[in-house]
Amino acid sequence: MNKRKIGIFGGTFDPIHLGHLITAQEVRITHGLKKVIFVPSADPPHKARRPLTRAGDRLRMAALAIEGDPRFELSSIELERPGKSYTVDTLRQMRESFGPEVELCFIIGTDNVPEIRTWKEPERIFDLAEVIVATRPGFDPHEMNAPFAERMTFIPTPEIAISSTEIRQRVKRGQPIRYWVPKEVERYVEEKRLYVG
Repeated sequence: MNKRKIGIFGGTFDPIHLGHLITAQEVRITHGLKKVIFVPSADPPHKARRPLTRAGDRLRMAALAIEGDPRFELSSIELERPGKSYTVDTLRQMRESFGPEVELCFIIGTDNVPEIRTWKEPERIFDLAEVIVATRPGFDPHEMNAPFAERMTFIPTPEIAISSTEIRQRVKRGQPIRYWVPKEVERYVEEKRLYVG
């Protein structure tokens, strides 16, 4: 019997943007995922250099972005768990929740490939889930000489030159973010006056 495959897509999503959504869609289609669950981080250990937007706002923006698409879901699992948001802990909880009949697929970007060795219990991550790397055109995993690369599944995805960092900077400069984020997210950013300070 084939197991159902469910994608787990973590990130700060500060804010979530069209690049995130396109990546999730392409991985879901290419890898035959039943659905993709977006998991906003509460306190990511690798993002300590910059204060994050309030978790509730990031969760709400993610909810607005995927609203109406039954293939996408949202989980607040990391916001409900105290302490740092470690991937391995999230995957353990997901594994217990879904049981053995579901195969977990953890989706990361190419920027995470070289740093995954610094994550908490990296080998255990690969035991708990298939690690799928959403690659960009021209990316060659062999050139990175990254640890664990042989245990990763690389899936080409469209190159979308949109970043949350650039979106925050555009808002701060008073520039529009329409067509960078879903319309509902744009409206929420404006109403809550996020990223203006």
